[in-house]
Amino acid sequence: MNRRTMIDVLAMSLILSPLACEESADLSVPTESEAGAHYASSSDLSVRVSGNVVEVTVEQPLRQVRRGGSLWAKVGPYIYLFTDETQSLLRAYPGVSGVRVITRTDGGRNEVARAFLHRDSLNELTWRRARNIAGRARTGGTQRPVLLEQLVKWGQDHTEFGYNEDFVG
Repeated sequence: MNRRTMIDVLAMSLILSPLACEESADLSVPTESEAGAHYASSSDLSVRVSGNVVEVTVEQPLRQVRRGGSLWAKVGPYIYLFTDETQSLLRAYPGVSGVRVITRTDGGRNEVARAFLHRDSLNELTWRRARNIAGRARTGGTQRPVLLEQLVKWGQDHTEFGYNEDFVG
């Protein structure tokens, strides 16, 4: 081995050896009961874990969707997605790649809307903004539909989403 090759090998081993000594990253995911505990304050939903995705399914009353039209159909997932519960779940379980919220109606037979929030879609500042927008929509959206519209816009900008054309078309 010539001197240059030996220096290159030594340099690479010095660079890579700390990586080999590091502990493996914590990529734990919650059980369904652990994930459900994060959303325990809401009784109208179910939680399941599918691989590294937490899926929250919410029953949205058909009369609410009919009365509120496409706006209420679209806003459903974001009401539950941009919450302290979702943020704390993502913090507690680094192996969770994201949270998907699905709203259903008619006893769970018809999907209304869905949104998937990737783990890294929001930082501390944007999480704060998301919770603020969602909180304002939850408390004042009935009287001021513009708050619901703002939440839908925010959700569309930060998630992968889909809406059932039967409810929003």
